[in-house]
Amino acid sequence: MNGEFEYIAWLCERTRPDPRMLLGPGDDAAVLRPPQRALLATTDMLMDGVDFHLAEVGGVRAGRKALAANLSDLAAMAAHPYAALVSLALPQHPPIPGLSTRQLAEEIDTGIRTLAEAFDLPIVGGDTNSWAAPLAINITLLGEADERGYVTRGGAQAGDWIFVTGPLGGSILGKHLDFVPRVREALALLAAAPLHAMCDISDGLAADLFHILEQSRCSAVLRAQDIPIAPAAVTLSQQTGRSPLEHALQDGEDFELIFTLAPDQAQRLLDHPPIPHLTPIGVCLPDLPPTLWLELPDGRRQPLPPRGWSHPM
Repeated sequence: MNGEFEYIAWLCERTRPDPRMLLGPGDDAAVLRPPQRALLATTDMLMDGVDFHLAEVGGVRAGRKALAANLSDLAAMAAHPYAALVSLALPQHPPIPGLSTRQLAEEIDTGIRTLAEAFDLPIVGGDTNSWAAPLAINITLLGEADERGYVTRGGAQAGDWIFVTGPLGGSILGKHLDFVPRVREALALLAAAPLHAMCDISDGLAADLFHILEQSRCSAVLRAQDIPIAPAAVTLSQQTGRSPLEHALQDGEDFELIFTLAPDQAQRLLDHPPIPHLTPIGVCLPDLPPTLWLELPDGRRQPLPPRGWSHPM
């Protein structure tokens, strides 16, 4: 990309001072002030043609989604965003007529930076390159544990109630690009109750709940009639022939949270909900090996395969 150093200088001008950042973009490495509590790290790479279609969505929305997906990982562990590093592999010939590589880079930065500012997140560095291939965005995100600790996938217990934070399914119709990561919701939940296990729904409800079951060594049953179905799932079902419930169970990229907690705490949460749209959808079981069941409205149970999104390998 022509003008790489000018682009880096432009990024440095856009970087605001932050007490967590002792030295930011422009040197060989950023220097950060250590957080007071445990440091969490996550990384996610999003690619044109896999996670979005750049020619359709543009650089701003692609950049925003890249950061939002990382923030969702911190939300899954109820952590506070601390710092981000952004790496771009830019196409030498962007698939958007009239848009240069430099202009694409600036659009991506705008999408990332706007969301970062909304979550008080400094962008402390990264890397930029260009190649004769589609866009790839990789973000490494650091988080700080809450004073109450952090939540993992491995703490679910038999008898726990299972909750989700919002309606599911049909995200491909738009939500997968424009969702708000549930960071604030996760911290509000952790402040309200001792959560046992939590995960963000990126691969799909069934697949991500099964991740919790595998890590926690238990099983679960979901009540079909209680799973909140997004209007987009109904719309999409008219195009695919699959039921709205199937879309809610398997679509992925809803980026809501699924979590478990003890029954007494679950009832208190329902009596005094710290966030809207909390929905109990099932219960954890002691059975091994980990198995997922779907309870139909007539009370019959059937095995629920943990299908969802998975990158071909």
